Amino acid sequence: MSDLDEIDETPSALVGGKAAHLGGLSRIDGIHVPAGFCVTTDAFRRIMAETPSVDDQLDRLSRLDPEDTETVRTFSAEIRRAVEETPVPADLAAAITGALARHGERAGYAVRSSATAEDLPTASFAGQQDTYLNVVGSAAVLRHVGRCWASLFTERAVTYRQCHGIDHRTARMAVVVQRMVAADAAGVLFTADPVTGDRTVSTVEAILGLGEALVSGLVTPDVYTVRHGEVVGRKVVAKRQARRARPAGGTRDEAVDPRRQEQPALTDPQVVRLARLGRRIEARFGRPQDVEWCLVDGDFQIVQSRPITTLFPVPEADDAENHVYVSVGHQQMMTDPMKPLGISVWQATAMVPMHEAGGRLFVDVTRRLAAPASRAALLDVVGKSDPLIRDALETVLDRDGFVPSLPDEGPPWPPAPASAPIGTDPAIVTGLVARSRASLAALRRDIATKTGPELFDFLLEAFQEHRRGLADPLVMQVVMAGMEATWWLNDRLREWLGEKNAADTLTLSAPHNVTSEMGLALLDVADVIRPYPEVVAFLRGVDATDEGFLDELPKLAGGAEARAAIADYLDRYGMRCVGEIDITRPRWRERPGTLAPLILDNVRAFPPGAAARRFAQGRQKARLMEQDVLARLRALPDGERKATETKHMIDRLRTFIGYREYPKYDIVSRYLVYKQALLAEAGRLVRDGVLAEPEDAFYLTLPELREAALSGQVDGRLVRRRREAFRSYHALTPPRVLTSDGEALTGAYRRDDAPAGALVGLPVSAGTVEGRARVVLDLARADLQPGDVLVTAYTDPSWSPLFVAVAGLVTEVGGTMTHGAVVAREYGLPAVVNVVDATRLVRDGQRIRVHGTDGYVEILP
Repeated sequence: MSDLDEIDETPSALVGGKAAHLGGLSRIDGIHVPAGFCVTTDAFRRIMAETPSVDDQLDRLSRLDPEDTETVRTFSAEIRRAVEETPVPADLAAAITGALARHGERAGYAVRSSATAEDLPTASFAGQQDTYLNVVGSAAVLRHVGRCWASLFTERAVTYRQCHGIDHRTARMAVVVQRMVAADAAGVLFTADPVTGDRTVSTVEAILGLGEALVSGLVTPDVYTVRHGEVVGRKVVAKRQARRARPAGGTRDEAVDPRRQEQPALTDPQVVRLARLGRRIEARFGRPQDVEWCLVDGDFQIVQSRPITTLFPVPEADDAENHVYVSVGHQQMMTDPMKPLGISVWQATAMVPMHEAGGRLFVDVTRRLAAPASRAALLDVVGKSDPLIRDALETVLDRDGFVPSLPDEGPPWPPAPASAPIGTDPAIVTGLVARSRASLAALRRDIATKTGPELFDFLLEAFQEHRRGLADPLVMQVVMAGMEATWWLNDRLREWLGEKNAADTLTLSAPHNVTSEMGLALLDVADVIRPYPEVVAFLRGVDATDEGFLDELPKLAGGAEARAAIADYLDRYGMRCVGEIDITRPRWRERPGTLAPLILDNVRAFPPGAAARRFAQGRQKARLMEQDVLARLRALPDGERKATETKHMIDRLRTFIGYREYPKYDIVSRYLVYKQALLAEAGRLVRDGVLAEPEDAFYLTLPELREAALSGQVDGRLVRRRREAFRSYHALTPPRVLTSDGEALTGAYRRDDAPAGALVGLPVSAGTVEGRARVVLDLARADLQPGDVLVTAYTDPSWSPLFVAVAGLVTEVGGTMTHGAVVAREYGLPAVVNVVDATRLVRDGQRIRVHGTDGYVEILP
């Protein structure tokens, strides 16, 4: 038993998160916390030890799917009942009643849960366990302490732990017992805007009476916005009722005096004073806080403070200046969190500095926005790729003074290609590809003998070669030639002929597109496997984690041929995987079982020879489109000139647009080589007892892993913290644009040409298609039929094999020149990307219509 003012704020296995925070609050100058004490987790352990049936019930509970709500509800209720029925030992009851005597045994108390997995920086557990107000009398307090212990196993708390990867057995429950305060007003203070994330804003919600009425949704609060010590917004509502403490215990709802109903719950000076107290609390705990407060006789009492876990973190900066960051993940089609080693390697191989926050990477574009020429160039490029990013940046620019004004200086951005234009020569592309292959072969050869510190020194040199290849002016010229031809054709043919997105058809089956070739090649693998029923049946039993199934194939009729076909595919594309920019993600070569369902879908859905036919059909459509537009152009005034210019740009488009995908292919090819060498080094560290398992290396940065190789030491606690942080990052949604104030901006489409109720996005591949929506969040669980429309968060190149089986594409992330868009055009799939919340707004199985030319999606009745 510990009084609250004796407790340190460090989260403790003894007192739980809430009590630890209350102890920390009581140490802040000027912060008043109602007096009370904590029944520690030692008492909870005793109760659990005297409830032996709980062990078996916890084992069964841990094996349940959190989505099986009915079974979770039943099991958790059984555990609660068992805990509540366990008598409190006499000595423990005496200790609690003795503490009540010290604080006033006739007073009313709030009896509140304080779990060890509560109010953590990564999981707040707000509202997951129980609180009881105005409990009067020792017997009642003891009874409600037992209910708090049992509330560790409410259905919502159990599900919350399972979703956050927290073991039920590691969770413990302490209980806070605090003097009740007769609140004139109460509410919540957020020391950052809970919606936008802006850390310069505080939001105060206030009601009359006890705050429980706000938490339970009984009443609507007044809402105040405070910025820089001034109330800049307020919304005052009518107050019909308030919850008050009853003298004999419990609470009741009372009507508010009519003269008080229209008055604000707090005055502006009180709101400002409360916001200042919030800043003190935030400074103590080192991050924005969600603070529960009461106003008693003009004095603010703080009854709880927890971190706001939903805010996206802000990248660290070495100055106090304003910064504007743009998401890398939205450009790379991978918005999931990355592990520390993945972040570190991407930063080391990237062409521009990148900053980490929330397991994602961002580029600081502040200086580019500050100068007129670079600002215009940046907005132009991002606007063509992702209009939402441009809109978000323009929103920041509209705010006076946030982005400084600087003169133009330094090189333009994006970097301009060399001034001499390249000719329309396919040999340029084949030469670049050959050079990349030679460089990759040299990397494989030279890295093979490197271990220990020598390996890390070699990697630094390899990363320089990596960047040199990406920075080659010829690479940029070829990529830009294809993109510029696309823009030229779309602009001119719309102007001259009224054709929307004509380049989408003209790019069909363009040569040298390694990503679209990858999807077609898997159709060829299916052709090899289709004649062998035993192989098909065997593959149905393979899952993504089955790493040895290839060695079993030769035992089956046709298995040797199947194995050879899959092995050849892996030789060409085994470096790919979902989220491939993170070097720590398992590659297809490491988990070939990932391909099994994709191969089986192709076996089922397509006849033999589908790859060659699809490629030929695409090429024919492009040829017919070319003939059509040239004939129509020649019929126009000055038509020969227009037709000649257009023919030249079509040739450039088809010569260069396919190479757009190759630099990424080269990057991930090199990443597999780096990863294999790093995993071999991690294996050595495991054998030497430095790491517990090879994957622990994924939670270290590259310099930290190098230091481990040198020193033979790793802080296991650091690895565990990084694992927990990475798990928590999955709950965060990365913004397209983020400011140093913490404001997360999504951007908006400024258009009114879509039907009412349509989901607006970015048109990236022309055409209209209607079909069944299949909302797929995990590539390994995709179950698609011909004619389905794929709806997903993002598609990086690893999703391309699915494109051959669908009729259309809708994604939440993407741009006109990102990988999914390029491949959708190659396959002739109507596609709309950048549809905000598409996977939430479209239900799996609904019929939808995708307008790939005009950029919107209709949900059909």
